[in-house]
Amino acid sequence: MRKHTIRNGMRLVLAALIVIIITSFYYDRVAEILSLSFEAELRVYRLGIFCAAALGGYGVVQSAFGLVLPGTHRDSGVRVLPAFLMIVTLVSLFFYLLAASFDSTKNSPRDRLRPGETLTI
Repeated sequence: MRKHTIRNGMRLVLAALIVIIITSFYYDRVAEILSLSFEAELRVYRLGIFCAAALGGYGVVQSAFGLVLPGTHRDSGVRVLPAFLMIVTLVSLFFYLLAASFDSTKNSPRDRLRPGETLTI
């Protein structure tokens, strides 16, 4: 078991989780900071999900190869537990934010007008 390879794969999975959390829950704030249009905001969301999927998939494959390949003498000092605990923490944060998003009301200042509605000033 090559712990270096496993740890590097777990770091990629961590990066994918961070990108998923930012893209899923904070994409509107990122778009507001960058002053993006609605179409560009959707493009940022799609690109974020795609990049997270690519990073996570590559991290899982790299970790799997690390489990299969034989270890070397350099692997004795490598610790995998901190990366695993960070993954568990980020997954629990994701599910907390998901549950909190069900309870929150939608008070976004960027709400779109529905057909037939007018804007009164």
